[in-house]
Amino acid sequence: MRRGRLLLLLIGLGLALPRAASADVPIDKAISRIAASAQFDGWVLVADRNRILSEQGAGTIGPLAPDERFTAKQIWPWASVTKQVVATMVMQQVAEGRIDLDRNAADYLPALAGPIAPPTVRQLLQHRAGLRNPDDSPKDARGTPSFYWGGPTGLDWCLGGRAAAGGDWRYNNCDYIVLGALLEKVAGTPFDTLFRQKIARPVKLRSAAMLEGKAVAGMVPAAPAYIIALPRYGSAGALAGTARDMLAFDRALLNGKLLPAKARDTLWAGDPALGYMALGQWVFSVPVKGCKAPVRIVERRGGIGDFQVRNLILPDLGLFVIAFTNRETFDFGEIWTGKGFSHDLLQQVACTET
Repeated sequence: MRRGRLLLLLIGLGLALPRAASADVPIDKAISRIAASAQFDGWVLVADRNRILSEQGAGTIGPLAPDERFTAKQIWPWASVTKQVVATMVMQQVAEGRIDLDRNAADYLPALAGPIAPPTVRQLLQHRAGLRNPDDSPKDARGTPSFYWGGPTGLDWCLGGRAAAGGDWRYNNCDYIVLGALLEKVAGTPFDTLFRQKIARPVKLRSAAMLEGKAVAGMVPAAPAYIIALPRYGSAGALAGTARDMLAFDRALLNGKLLPAKARDTLWAGDPALGYMALGQWVFSVPVKGCKAPVRIVERRGGIGDFQVRNLILPDLGLFVIAFTNRETFDFGEIWTGKGFSHDLLQQVACTET
């Protein structure tokens, strides 16, 4: 069953979830216990609007640095949380009157023009643009799509063949590579410069930047191949930074520093027909035992190679949960199933009984 349809079913049934943790357990100890139970290795940050409630590592970095432990200063690949940032940058242009979500995207990026009707900007944001998909590129000896590791890549590849836009969604990194190029065209400036102007400087991010194919001081150790591969994701997944920088972005998005309320509401309008996909993220509400009402969640996840990230914003509660791991096989679980690491963190943070 598709993720979206299963999500609809579970939310509709009002899934009963496990009993929340006791309030007399300090949050650091509770999160440490949850991490140990899940055999999680990585970094977890929990915060509200004003302060960090818990920030801690679990386990050691792993084979490339077996004696090191995770720290708050380490830089992590943000992977597809980059898409959440790009969607925010698009909505900034919408709020400023430079982009219309439902206008033909070729009006902003002429390279999209052709015999097949171009998608709208909204369809690009929702992965409904009909573009060529990097996941379908020829596989290398490891079974990895060559788009990411050494074959043809970038905007020209993405525009090399496409189908009609619309219909159901299919996850596609090309959608956000094209959006990055569209932003460059509209703003008249390179994407990384626009990111610094519109996101990094206003929010005072200290480390977040686009990866450029070379080693980054302070980044969690990665195999040399990843240093080359990660930048190939471009505006679909090449941002990197600390957990604290991700928190600063989340807070600025919630408190209106990056977008006016109307534009943010559009950004966070989860569509039930698309599995609660909004623009560049998923937004849905689930009943969680221990909470007086269903919890509304803005979820953005990412994963490239060994790296995985979960970025959770609970807008009605003013809470944030961020988790990184460099274990590709770690299973975060699905919040809406009522179990798993992500669910247990959220329940501890949002629904601890008093």
